[in-house]
Amino acid sequence: MCTYETETAELDGSGKGPEGWFALTRAAVYVDHPVHAPYAHTVNIDFANPSLGPAARVAVELTEEAALALVAAIQAALSNAPAGLASAATP
Repeated sequence: MCTYETETAELDGSGKGPEGWFALTRAAVYVDHPVHAPYAHTVNIDFANPSLGPAARVAVELTEEAALALVAAIQAALSNAPAGLASAATP
């Protein structure tokens, strides 16, 4: 069952696609049928910069377990680093 619900987040980062590195400005997260992963449904994350066209996109298809593990790993990495170390405000 597809939820047709998409959550978006504005980003400030970089991604690497077939043409090299580009600025990321948005992430879209949704549960739907994957294109490549061998599962009926996955948590799909599209990291993109819409102003650069459709090629400026990095797609990820994860199982629910993998997505939750990724969230936990991000939270742990940030908790283990000095506060603000990876902030946009840090030169």
